Amino acid sequence: MLQRVAAIAVPGVSAFELGLVCEVFGIDRSGTGGPTFDFTLCTPEPGPLPMDPGGLTIEIAAGLEAAADADLVVALPFKAPYVLPDGVVDALQAAHARGAWVMSICSGTFALGEAGLLDGRRCTTHWMYADDLARRFPTAEVDPAVLYVEDRGVISSAGTAAGIDACLHLIRRELGAQQAAAVARRMVVPPHRDGGQAQYVDTPLPCDADTLAPLLAWMTDHLDEELTVPDLASRALMSERTFARRFRAETGTTPAAWVTRQRLVRAQEMLERTTVGVDEIARASGFGSAAILRHHFSRVLGTSPQAYRRQFTCADDPATTSVA
Repeated sequence: MLQRVAAIAVPGVSAFELGLVCEVFGIDRSGTGGPTFDFTLCTPEPGPLPMDPGGLTIEIAAGLEAAADADLVVALPFKAPYVLPDGVVDALQAAHARGAWVMSICSGTFALGEAGLLDGRRCTTHWMYADDLARRFPTAEVDPAVLYVEDRGVISSAGTAAGIDACLHLIRRELGAQQAAAVARRMVVPPHRDGGQAQYVDTPLPCDADTLAPLLAWMTDHLDEELTVPDLASRALMSERTFARRFRAETGTTPAAWVTRQRLVRAQEMLERTTVGVDEIARASGFGSAAILRHHFSRVLGTSPQAYRRQFTCADDPATTSVA
């Protein structure tokens, strides 16, 4: 059971990521149906701690002994050259050895590497630091294209808001979808993004396209229809070759891959928030048949629609039990 949480901060800790971990685990949400954690912020030398950006400090009263019996120990991000004060590596190694969850946010993954917890594991960090992480810890399998990774009790996340995704993922794993949703509602963020129960979450496909933004919005509203390249190119007033080139330049992928991913997102949302059958979800999301939907779920998410619904349904909320 996830109850005791300790977050380790070192000099130069990122103020935003420190704040998001305090927000997720440090607030009593029992009044709105959410969980309450025994949360402690700790540091090797208690007292005033300088943060990033400069000019900010935080007073931390607890030392690393607060991590000794935690169910989750979080390594908060810190600045290059990623030199850790004494005791942090030992605290992380001890937490993992006793079976506690260990999590890093953004550049906090370097702390996990120093503790030897990335050896032979998949992991991630902010894309700006991924190459450095891979060079520094060559036995780690660094994946810069995901929001977070869970691998055998160790969770690492990319930068900034991806830390929220990782925290909610762990709450969902330990306490269930309803508790994760309760936290997410209070924070006004999605309960989970693109991937749900899979051990990784693919980076959402870019939605900041310039020329094609109106077309992408239209495609999102018509996922249940046949979306062919000739028809889309015609709607964009381009030749098929120009359209394919422009689409990849603005979204980073092909029209077919973009549509498939958006259809998966639509299907995930329906599985989570409605009680309609898989056949209807396959039709409404544009896959056409339950067999095709199951194929894409298995290939991309590593699970089945039925298993996904069992774990992540929020359909007990009367406001989400039907679709128009």
